[in-house]
Amino acid sequence: MNAGDEEQEKPIYRQSNVAVILKSHDFVRFSFIPTPDFLPGTRGMAVNQGYTYRHVIQGPLPGESVNEYLARRFPHSSSAAWRQAIESGEISIDHRQPTAEEIVQPGKVLTWTRGGWTEVAVPLNFEVIHCDEQLLVVNKPIGLPTLPGGGFFEHTLLHQVHQRFPAARPLHRLGRGTSGLVLFALTSDAASLLSRNWPQVVKEYWAVAEGLAVESTRQITMPIGPVQHPRLGTIHAASPSGKAAQSFARVLARDEQHQRTLFAVRLGTGRPHQIRIHLASIGHPLAGDPIYAAGGLPRAHDPGLPGEGGYLLHAQRLQLVHPATAEPQEWIAAPPADFCQGFESAELSANA
Repeated sequence: MNAGDEEQEKPIYRQSNVAVILKSHDFVRFSFIPTPDFLPGTRGMAVNQGYTYRHVIQGPLPGESVNEYLARRFPHSSSAAWRQAIESGEISIDHRQPTAEEIVQPGKVLTWTRGGWTEVAVPLNFEVIHCDEQLLVVNKPIGLPTLPGGGFFEHTLLHQVHQRFPAARPLHRLGRGTSGLVLFALTSDAASLLSRNWPQVVKEYWAVAEGLAVESTRQITMPIGPVQHPRLGTIHAASPSGKAAQSFARVLARDEQHQRTLFAVRLGTGRPHQIRIHLASIGHPLAGDPIYAAGGLPRAHDPGLPGEGGYLLHAQRLQLVHPATAEPQEWIAAPPADFCQGFESAELSANA
């Protein structure tokens, strides 16, 4: 999984459920700053149940201590932070509490028992668009993270879906600030088949962008790769040396009063932050995007972080061949009520 909090179209199913998702984060440090833009209309904060993460020690350096191994293997937290975790009893090796200076041995099972913590209040509701024996399609609200990470565990779409559908396995993710359709598999067979055929799944988004587009349709092929970010080190952005990426954008409406364009964007590839980067690369960054400026690079002055919202991006349409019936399927979710504000005169509908 991409560590950033934005669209990641590559399927994430592997052969299990929450365990794989947690493993992909590898002892993620749950630290965050509440963002007020996501708080109105949300439920209050509550302490979650915490979780236990297990890791098989691999490739320790000669004479490397437990504290040194953790700091090197999981550099998102400092050596001092890991020492504190060890001394507080959060870390065990083969069911025994080690010392920070103890030499690690390969093959041993290192366990981190993370106690409960208070999560930021977010919208916890979601709408079921479709459900059968194989597939679940839901409509995610703005502000709700799809998967655990960045301080969120129970306040995620995954956790909320599991309260009603314990077997559901997400096949992709949306960023916290993005609303719309998320596809889950309810069986292993459906997950495996859809993951193999993921490039054939049609994903279309609506996006409100700055400026009035001149061309009604546009194919965007700007490569995407890591570039410098003053607060993160690197972040995905427009980069000639990056990986190939392809998007197809068409204009749905123009708002001349506010100098904005409503685009429908269909993805040909699934790079991190792809829609935000691609529209910015052609001179139309998403309105309110805290990270990307025209050109597709991070803003020159104090660019934001992936988890910050403020932009309008909605996963509006999904089309695929059903894994059980082989019949074509299509699902559409209308955008949030104020998403198309300023574009009303265009007589838009969810089927545009």
